[in-house]
Amino acid sequence: MALHLIVFDCDGILLESMDIKTRAFQRVGREISAEAAEGLAAYHRLNGGVSRFKKFEWLYATYKDRAITDEEKEALNQAFKKATLEEIAKCPLVPGAQGVLDHWKERVPMYVASGAPEEELRMILQNRGLAKYFEGVYGSPTVKTQLLRSIVQHAGVYPRDAVMIGDARTDQYAAEAVGTQFYGRGEYFKDSGHPWHSDLTRLNEHLEELFAAP
Repeated sequence: MALHLIVFDCDGILLESMDIKTRAFQRVGREISAEAAEGLAAYHRLNGGVSRFKKFEWLYATYKDRAITDEEKEALNQAFKKATLEEIAKCPLVPGAQGVLDHWKERVPMYVASGAPEEELRMILQNRGLAKYFEGVYGSPTVKTQLLRSIVQHAGVYPRDAVMIGDARTDQYAAEAVGTQFYGRGEYFKDSGHPWHSDLTRLNEHLEELFAAP
């Protein structure tokens, strides 16, 4: 194994935005009930890399026992964006993230694969001055596994020489399905068999070991 490609999730990996989005999902769910608010927030925590539109579908199926309409889905999306974009514009980076980006820029191609809507994701990273680090930034509606597979193919590398960095099981499962390596953020991954840490402050050390591998 070597290191020829680095792929990052965004929320909880580059930006400390997971709590912001959890609170926004609670607000969205609260329009139905307090139970729905907590249920949607819990579903989001377990499915961090899944498109918010899929979460809205789950909300209506679970707490209204019917399919959500396109109009309702877009109304929830606009409410969600209003509740999050201002805070995300000023939230801190994940500890260690800036150092990783600076260290590997122009050494190894870097991409973003996120569950956030692609246009919105690109706008956020551009406004935060982070877009310059990445060869490509991709998001929903394409699912994470397909995003990762497409990035690996576009970069022209063997999957085993790429690493996916994420904080959700969706990221881990995508890496395993595509055949890339995986690095997890959070104790959630302590029994996963993959390397992990509470933030990204040890990530450069791990990546350097991969980079030096024959």
